[in-house]
Amino acid sequence: MPRKGEVPKRKLLPDPKFTDQTPDMRRRITKFVNTVMNSGKKSVAEGIVYGAFDLVAEKAGDDPVKVWDKAMANVQPKIEVKSRRVGGATYQVPVDVRPDRALALGMRWLIHSARERSDGRTMREKLAAELLDASANKGAAVKKREDTHKMAEANKAFAHYRW
Repeated sequence: MPRKGEVPKRKLLPDPKFTDQTPDMRRRITKFVNTVMNSGKKSVAEGIVYGAFDLVAEKAGDDPVKVWDKAMANVQPKIEVKSRRVGGATYQVPVDVRPDRALALGMRWLIHSARERSDGRTMREKLAAELLDASANKGAAVKKREDTHKMAEANKAFAHYRW
């Protein structure tokens, strides 16, 4: 955290491929590509994401961006728990998730669960399968969101420690 003032958020460039989408949606796709990216290899990440979108369009027979958006909506958490130390004891306090954090967590969980898939397929195929599962409200990423919500629900008694 900086000592002087807030660090301004950088504006992402809109995605160059999906020009028919809104600028906000194109920026979210760029953010997704950047989240997939490892070791600064953006062209590899773009190949993975665009390849997965092509597979989704083929399998679902629908616009891949709509399927991706529905998957993101199904994966994003509404509430999470944060540790709060009060008088020597640590409590898991449920807090609402900011929209930008919900988007980041959803992307992270989708990509992580796609990488964790054990079947010996390419990352494109794994990501496409995870996107299709998440858009149908099933899969590991949706389970992660459900677990997060259950944890927050179980610790609702400590909500008065919210800061």
